[in-house]
Amino acid sequence: RAVHIDLDEVDRLTGFMIGHPVIKAVSVTGSTGAGQAVATKAGKALKRSVMELGGSDPYIVLDDADLAQAVDACVAGRLLNAGQSCIAAKRFIVRKEILGEFTERIVRRMQTAVMGDPFAKSTEVGPIAREDLRDLVHSQVQRSIEAGAELLCGGHVPNAPGWYYPPTVLSGVKAGMPAYSEEIFGPVATIIEVADDDEAVAVANDSEFGLGSAVFSQDVKRALGIGRQLEAGSCFINSMVKSDPRLPFGGVKQSGYGRELSHHGIREFVNIKTLYLP
Repeated sequence: RAVHIDLDEVDRLTGFMIGHPVIKAVSVTGSTGAGQAVATKAGKALKRSVMELGGSDPYIVLDDADLAQAVDACVAGRLLNAGQSCIAAKRFIVRKEILGEFTERIVRRMQTAVMGDPFAKSTEVGPIAREDLRDLVHSQVQRSIEAGAELLCGGHVPNAPGWYYPPTVLSGVKAGMPAYSEEIFGPVATIIEVADDDEAVAVANDSEFGLGSAVFSQDVKRALGIGRQLEAGSCFINSMVKSDPRLPFGGVKQSGYGRELSHHGIREFVNIKTLYLP
């Protein structure tokens, strides 16, 4: 059953429901803040919990990547639900050897993405969920520009009905900028240049989040080697990050704990009982 709660009653009623003896476990999909609040209540009630929280998924594009394939995945992953997804592509970490061509292709694709009615078949980018959330995205973009990032396209609030935000690309993103460290819940691509594979891994892991990740390379062994070093719940090779009912899904660090989907997800909500017969 679904319970629809007034925002003013969330804290009181979630505490009541989690503490009720009928409820045996809790699963949360939401922000890190929401997860912390619910996990606190679940812990107090000694209820098992699974937390699938925020993310700032890095997509690492190596110098030998198939750029057509990589750009397709990066754009699709970034524009999914107008960027409002925990597993949306958030940070594009690109080897310097291919930075120029990658950037040119990404900008071209983002500029031509169709923004409009989410019910129209031709629409690629719909609106942000709320006005305050759209304003937060714009603030993150503007603060990053003020800190030295370069705006290549988008980056403005449309003078039109609806809480839309245009597909936006920021380059020259560095540590200390909101686009580097914060989760941007909107269609904003951040491009970070790296000199080598070791730096790519270091930048990818330089985040409080650890949900999904992706590596693009025509050398699968090389890509897998990098994937094993990434602090994330999953790593997709030459593909956008997505959930699959056959595979465990979840994160590490501030992206949560526990796993959904697959037999691992089922076991999160199963009590193990031992029967011993001598």
